[in-house]
Amino acid sequence: MYANVENIPKYRIAYVRQVGPYGPNNIQAMEKLKKWAEENNLIKSAIILGIPQDNPETTLPENCRYDACIAISEDFQLNDSICESEISGGKYVISKVKHTVEDIQKAWAEILSTIQNSEYQIDNKPILERYTGDMINNGYCEICVPVKSLPFD
Repeated sequence: MYANVENIPKYRIAYVRQVGPYGPNNIQAMEKLKKWAEENNLIKSAIILGIPQDNPETTLPENCRYDACIAISEDFQLNDSICESEISGGKYVISKVKHTVEDIQKAWAEILSTIQNSEYQIDNKPILERYTGDMINNGYCEICVPVKSLPFD
């Protein structure tokens, strides 16, 4: 698996939140976000993010939060139909994967192994699924795992 390290910038985001077990309902949140983005002429050059906010191993399924997000400019005017937040950015290990359940599950194991065998450790920030126009149209996404350098001994 190919992975590279990238500094992701801070983004202002518009988002739709889904609360409940991760899975098919996340798709509904993403579709609602894309519909809103299309209505606001944002979809063509979009950076779309899927952000699972909770670890399903430590959070009850009914309390898991998933945010379907789109990066927006600082001057974009939002109304009450959508939520707003920001992503702080930072250093991430990025892996481009086929957007299928099997490929994403396989990629998770490989990404975690890659990070364990590197000079990085996972940082305490949300993991991101990142989509751009070309990736969406071709069935790919990027898994972005926040990392920080290991402390020197």
